[in-house]
Amino acid sequence: MSVDFRQRTPGELARMIWRRKWLIVLPTVAVAVAVAYAVKKLPDVYESRTLLTVRPASIATSVVPQLSDSELTIRINNITQEVTSRSTLEPMIERYGLYAVERNRGVAMDELVERMRTKDIQITLNTSRNEITNGFFLFFRGPDPHSAQKVTEALASKYVDAQQKGAGQNATLTEEFFKEKLNQAKEQLDLIDKQRLEFMQGHIQSLPSETAALVGQLAGLREEQKARISEIGRLNDQITSNNKFIADLSKSNQQQTEEFVAQMTDPKSTAAYAELIKRKAELESDKQALLKQYRPKHPDVIIVQSQIDSIQGQMDEMEEEHRRKVEEQRKRLETRVDPRLTSYKGENERLQGEVKRQQSLLDKTEADIAGLEQRINGVPNSEVGLEAINRDYQTAKATYDQMVEQQKKAEINSEVAGRAQGESIVVIDPASLPEQPVAPKRPLLVLLGLFAGLACGVLLAAAFELPRLLTIQTTEDAEHYTGLPVLVALPLLLTAREERNLKARRWALAAASVAATILSAPALYVVLSRLHIIEMIANRG
Repeated sequence: MSVDFRQRTPGELARMIWRRKWLIVLPTVAVAVAVAYAVKKLPDVYESRTLLTVRPASIATSVVPQLSDSELTIRINNITQEVTSRSTLEPMIERYGLYAVERNRGVAMDELVERMRTKDIQITLNTSRNEITNGFFLFFRGPDPHSAQKVTEALASKYVDAQQKGAGQNATLTEEFFKEKLNQAKEQLDLIDKQRLEFMQGHIQSLPSETAALVGQLAGLREEQKARISEIGRLNDQITSNNKFIADLSKSNQQQTEEFVAQMTDPKSTAAYAELIKRKAELESDKQALLKQYRPKHPDVIIVQSQIDSIQGQMDEMEEEHRRKVEEQRKRLETRVDPRLTSYKGENERLQGEVKRQQSLLDKTEADIAGLEQRINGVPNSEVGLEAINRDYQTAKATYDQMVEQQKKAEINSEVAGRAQGESIVVIDPASLPEQPVAPKRPLLVLLGLFAGLACGVLLAAAFELPRLLTIQTTEDAEHYTGLPVLVALPLLLTAREERNLKARRWALAAASVAATILSAPALYVVLSRLHIIEMIANRG
């Protein structure tokens, strides 16, 4: 017989907690004291902040265009990658003595640089175009307020220097690039101009005058060609549409034929056919009766079999007559002339004839086009060559003019960058000297340590109390698990000596627990310090 586990009442749970109160209190005190002392030993973290803004160009945007929000964000991100690179951060770590404890502990420089880049340096971008600001905040966290301020100032100056250097280099490279392209375009333009002059001097007496008329005729024929092709396409579309109608009508007529044939009377459903089947069944029965008395060659059996064959022949003849009538009716319906089909087919024949006529006209037009093209190609090479040179000259001239315009813009941008009149990053608020630490959050960490100690105490008390829950400890347990009432309960009877021994054991256990608590707190602090658990939690927070 299985008995359900007895649920404890709140009063019983409270008595359990009170009975194990020291198992809860002492671990809570030990863990809380160790965590509190470890938190107290954590170094303070100070945060310095500076505000940098992207100052707009001091000249008109028509001369130097303003950067878009996306371009500005990309430029700041590129500068951020440069400023937060290892080549920049590692010298700063050594110069300002950052992370001295970690370096003495043997932490790799790569880890320190990554920590500085991802955790201690924070950048809040502001890419909104408004009249107040268009910049970003730069934060740095360090264990010393003065070093945090100096590092923040150094990072801000790195941003300013990187932007000015990048703008100057971009302007110089752009100016040199367009200057080189301009020289190449000028050389190409001069070369083509010289070729054109030499060609015109050599063919000045042989330039024809019919080219314009031939080109006009060719343009007219090409328009006619397009019209012919369009008309042929329209006619083919009409033929396709008619073919669809023809297919639909043919399908509809076929369905009507099948429906008419299906409605013709099947001989198997007639009374005569049913009578023959009945008569055949009777004869078959008689035949079977005769076969029980005579052999198959007996005259009576042969007579009955001949009657059966005669009836079967009549049935086959009726079915064959039905099939013949169905086939005749089907042929008659299929050979019936549908005026709609005749109309569509006649229209298709007319359209196909028109397509052939249009194709013939198109072939003639294309032949005329080929003839005109041959005539134009036969024009003296002087005009064709001159036109080619003129096209090359106009193309080179347009390229040269474009390069001149780009060169002017590049020179202006270079001059603007040299005078620091373009968009630039400037420091609005100098790096602040932090007065109060921003981390670690000691009250929160101590509270977490208190909760951790309480959890350890509860788990320890549960470890001692759970085995008791599986045994009979009270009269309620006895009544629940046995199903019998308890008549009497005897208290624990001890002699005076046993009571003194029990009291002594309790005092000894209490002293040992207090001693263990006092010793475990420093040991736990050492473990937390060696493993840097509190530091990791504080850094994550």
